[in-house]
Amino acid sequence: MTTAYADEREPGTGRRDAEATKAAIVRAARHLLARHAHGDITLKAVADRAGVSPPLILKYFGNKDALFSSVMNFEADVEALLDAPLAGLGPHMVRYVLTGQAERGADPILRIVFAPLHGAQGDILRANFRAQVSERLAARLTGADAALRAELAVAMLLGIGVMYGIARGPQVRAADIEDLVRRYAPAVQAQLAASPGRAPAQPH
Repeated sequence: MTTAYADEREPGTGRRDAEATKAAIVRAARHLLARHAHGDITLKAVADRAGVSPPLILKYFGNKDALFSSVMNFEADVEALLDAPLAGLGPHMVRYVLTGQAERGADPILRIVFAPLHGAQGDILRANFRAQVSERLAARLTGADAALRAELAVAMLLGIGVMYGIARGPQVRAADIEDLVRRYAPAVQAQLAASPGRAPAQPH
């Protein structure tokens, strides 16, 4: 009996569109990348998790390196992560990270935590993270130390993401997401607010 993989069925028999299939492949690759070293992940493992055949991955992405280049890119996720006015961006980002974990089993930025697993590929992941997440957020901020404040805000997002999705803290996971946003987001928002700058040194 032959198995019909997703996106390889005849028209009218439930064939998924190309974008949905590519998204499933990327989700599968992300899942594996968060648990295994890049060099240990095979196209077959990605295909099995995505419910497609390995040749279909090659059709859409060309090769394994091209697939993981897409997975190591944060651009699409950051569009949604930063999609709020600056005055309410802290709550929006905290909510987006938590709902991603709770509803989709995915986090827009948590992949960076696993960079040490991936050797030279980890360096690409770090470079993308700096340019596409931290520096992009910093570009929206005004006042002193914008780059530092952006990194501190992102660090807080990573912290709540790790506690919810990796450490799986039972109290955090049992809490209502809006309650977590209310408690946690003010600290994130405080880093986004314009800083008056450093106070001058006091004379002795």
